Amino acid sequence: MVWGLQEPIDKRIFRCDYSDVALLGKSVTRGAAWPVAGFGLHAVNGAIFGLVFYEARERASVDPRRLALGMALAEHVALFPLTYFVDRFHPARGQSGVPRLFTNPRAFGQATWRHALFGAVLGRLTHR
Repeated sequence: MVWGLQEPIDKRIFRCDYSDVALLGKSVTRGAAWPVAGFGLHAVNGAIFGLVFYEARERASVDPRRLALGMALAEHVALFPLTYFVDRFHPARGQSGVPRLFTNPRAFGQATWRHALFGAVLGRLTHR
């Protein structure tokens, strides 16, 4: 949830209108409920990632803070190329919060920051 709550700040810093909440929410509705849907879907994604992290943490002998950060950044690098399909097929592409992403270095930087923040918070919360 920290990720979604800080989006307005990083949108100003990176001067990019990219919003994961909008990307997810507007994929299921363009009505007034898209922010609620977006936050909900984002929370579910974060919970699933947390479960995967928990399993990895049980098996790895790596510091949980490093593991969380590394996993979050690895997810970012692995999945960002899929933004090509967002640019082509997302029902709200070009609308507020859903700019072109695949060739957008500001969006890539923003997503890097968001994944690093998520990894750092997750690692801190789960550090034993």
